[in-house]
Amino acid sequence: MGGKLSSLDPMEVPVPELHLLLERDPYLKPHEREFRRRYAVMSDSLGRIENDFGGYDKFLRAYREYGMHVNPDNSVQCIEWAPGAQQLFLTGDFNQWNKTSHPFTKCDFGLWKLTIPPDDKGHCRISHLSEIKIVVQTQSGELVHRISPWATYVVKPPITEGLTYKHLFWHPPESERYTLKNKRPEKPQNMKIYESHVGIATSEYKVGTYLEFAQNTVPRIVKLGYNAVQIMAVMEHAYYGSFGYQVTSFFAASSRYGTPEELKKMIDACHEAGLYVLLDIVHSHASKNVLDGLNLFDGTEACYFHSGPRGTHSLWDSRLFDYSQPEVMRFLLSNLFWYYEEYGFDGYRFDGVTSMLYHSHGMQGFSGDYNEYFGLGVDTDALIYLMLANSLLHKFHPNVITIAEDVSGMPALCRPVSEGGVGFDYRLGMAIPDKWIELLKTKADEDWNIGNIVHTLTNRRWMEKTIAYAESHDQALVGDKTIAFWLMDKEMYTGMSLIYGSNDIIERGIALHKMIRLITHALGGEGYLNFIGNEFGHPEWLDFPREGNQESYHYCRRQWNLVDDETLRYKQLNDFDIIMNHTEEKYKWLQAPPAYVSWKHEGDKVIVFERAGLVFVFNFHPTQSFPGYRIGVDIAGTYVIAICSDDKQFGGFDRIDKSIKYETQNYSHANRKYSFEIYIPSRVALVFSKI
Repeated sequence: MGGKLSSLDPMEVPVPELHLLLERDPYLKPHEREFRRRYAVMSDSLGRIENDFGGYDKFLRAYREYGMHVNPDNSVQCIEWAPGAQQLFLTGDFNQWNKTSHPFTKCDFGLWKLTIPPDDKGHCRISHLSEIKIVVQTQSGELVHRISPWATYVVKPPITEGLTYKHLFWHPPESERYTLKNKRPEKPQNMKIYESHVGIATSEYKVGTYLEFAQNTVPRIVKLGYNAVQIMAVMEHAYYGSFGYQVTSFFAASSRYGTPEELKKMIDACHEAGLYVLLDIVHSHASKNVLDGLNLFDGTEACYFHSGPRGTHSLWDSRLFDYSQPEVMRFLLSNLFWYYEEYGFDGYRFDGVTSMLYHSHGMQGFSGDYNEYFGLGVDTDALIYLMLANSLLHKFHPNVITIAEDVSGMPALCRPVSEGGVGFDYRLGMAIPDKWIELLKTKADEDWNIGNIVHTLTNRRWMEKTIAYAESHDQALVGDKTIAFWLMDKEMYTGMSLIYGSNDIIERGIALHKMIRLITHALGGEGYLNFIGNEFGHPEWLDFPREGNQESYHYCRRQWNLVDDETLRYKQLNDFDIIMNHTEEKYKWLQAPPAYVSWKHEGDKVIVFERAGLVFVFNFHPTQSFPGYRIGVDIAGTYVIAICSDDKQFGGFDRIDKSIKYETQNYSHANRKYSFEIYIPSRVALVFSKI
């Protein structure tokens, strides 16, 4: 799948709406043949799924047959793909760990099947939570233990038994199974995402649980005004410190937070609260673990992965999938449908898309030359997989949203497959946090280039939606710094008290923290993302328990006590996040057309733009306040202040009289028909709404 077509000429393959793409961006016209070739290969792959591999339902829901399943008569059916194995066996508690008493039967195309009949009383021979393993006889005759790639529940063993995760057969009685009760929310058109990690979502020195997240964190997310939650590190990973990006068991929801049924309860609680739930899906690579991962599953270095250098990511020290293999495609596509249909996830944030799209894995850098996106450097097999994933998810589940983590700027990545695009709904605006960190790290406030800030926030492809963010989990990890840390650093430990007063560093930090987030939210995209705790300026980085920190949980948690303390300034940042999100919900600027920037003054450090009928004014000048500052608008009327970052509630100085009404004058300014004058203090953001 994903290989060469026959003698079909790509120029003859009809792409339903390619003309829309080429009309929108005429510079893509020289690459029309490549768009048609990609679509032709994708169409051929769809045809093979439908005609050669048993049809869509069987292929996309292979999770119903592959792995281990109990039939209605209590027999157990096992199906595995191990093309390089000489023989497969099943062993475990059920047969006293006899390695060879239950051999699989070899079938075509590298498949192996085994049926274990019920016992004499008609009961299933493999009980719920009993341990099982696949025994692979390699081509050299060696018998090695493996965990089924389709395992749905794997657990960390007691410390006395080593570090290798164990596969426990998940088949609870009907009375213990949780059925999703609440209706999925409609996909938001103004996506505001709270990026979360269940394990760190507790103040305690431990790993948080699914049920604790549902009870304690979900209400916080709702109060803050987010309408979507992105859950990280759910796919099982043996190494906690990998942040979930070194997946060992793709179909197993991580047992360190609880059981599969408890994850369903958590997602149901999110739906009950009106939250759209995204899963951080990792299909770009896999852990190199052998005993509890996919690596060397059938005794060869290939199977699910490319062999040789192409099969290893040198920077991530992980294995790379061979997307040209039909069974790999079945495994990954079924994995998407599994989490959507079994657990109730609503959409996906695809990790490492840049690494997938290019043979260089994106490590060469991108100049923006279109030839970089349509030449031999693109990995067609991976690209076709992503087109298939987006096409099929949206076909069978129209409410789904997919987000690409891509730094390369691949054109049409976020246009429908029917236009010749890759089919994602959004891409992450990864240049935005880089710009803020660059400014905070290398530039004095008076040297900030206002035009460059505006360019970074508005530089996105027309009609390809972007999720904007000032910072995500990447900036929160140890070794990096959050925006709050860049702004205030060690002063946060002594200067955040409302009782003892603050200092210039804290006051600057709080002012800029609010401004950076608001301008990113309002100008940077068609969606917004924030990492758990960063909304209130969480004072410490994130560091998972490891040998280097004596397995400490001190930095592997969120200190909610700080934001709940009425005597600390963290609450002020939290309250600003609330007003920002709730004001967006009222006016829905994220689903409005991109903003019109009417003013970007380098000397004054002032930015003015209009979006969704609102007027946004930002004064980034470190010392200058401006009375009688004229701003242009295109709609006449009376304006009032909807958001003022200088409110005392948000840690400001209350320099603005919010009772004032601003009447527009028939005086054109900044290429706008009307204007009015305002007072805009130093390091303050104002949002005006028309009444």
